[in-house]
Amino acid sequence: MAGVRLVVQADDLGMCRAVNEGVEVATTDGILTQVSVMAPTPWFAEGAAVARRLGLATGLHCTFTCEWDFLRWAPLSAGPTLRLDDGTQPRRVEDAAAQIDPAEGLAELQMQARRAQACGLELAYVDPHMGLSVTSAYPAICDELGLRFIYKGVEPFHRFDSMHVLSLSSVDDLSQRTGRFVDWLDQLDDGRHFVLSHPAVASPELRAICEPDAPNVDWAERFRAADLEALTSPEVRAVIERRGIELVRVSAG
Repeated sequence: MAGVRLVVQADDLGMCRAVNEGVEVATTDGILTQVSVMAPTPWFAEGAAVARRLGLATGLHCTFTCEWDFLRWAPLSAGPTLRLDDGTQPRRVEDAAAQIDPAEGLAELQMQARRAQACGLELAYVDPHMGLSVTSAYPAICDELGLRFIYKGVEPFHRFDSMHVLSLSSVDDLSQRTGRFVDWLDQLDDGRHFVLSHPAVASPELRAICEPDAPNVDWAERFRAADLEALTSPEVRAVIERRGIELVRVSAG
């Protein structure tokens, strides 16, 4: 099929209210086409309702980590290697990889998938939160669900002609994020392309999830608000319409 097709994905649905709101705005006022859902998180039930109401394609965002100081969530299953002493998930991918028993990891993903399905979601793909940790669990859950992974490194995976991570820029580049996204869109060749984003509305809630000097503080609000601004930008919409870019989602299987 000739032409430029664009999958626009948001991560972290369910993490908090500001993320759920950001996903909704990025869909109704922007170009979002699919969203990855975090079943263990505190605002997941509302996030699932948002996804259902908007008709968004959803993917299982395999969640073995919880990176925030004050927004903490626990695994859904009982495996002792899945949690820290306080019962919540490890903070870093490398910590999860070092401590989680693969069988307990797969059991956790099975529980996460069941919760997503019980909340009325039809999963279309699988991907990781923060990175790959329990490496054997990802292909196993893909096989059980009959789905493909979004990224290379886990078979089977979805293939794209290019990928753009909207969220990856330094704080100094925040003001240029939308412009760089427009430039990338303007240079796309025919094929299926992929954009990863983390939209959220700016809010006191996001500013409260970690210490103000935490290493990941810019991921709390600043990067997410900038992603939402880019996804809803009139300049982005204009280049998509001018070039006839088709906004699409991945299909299950």
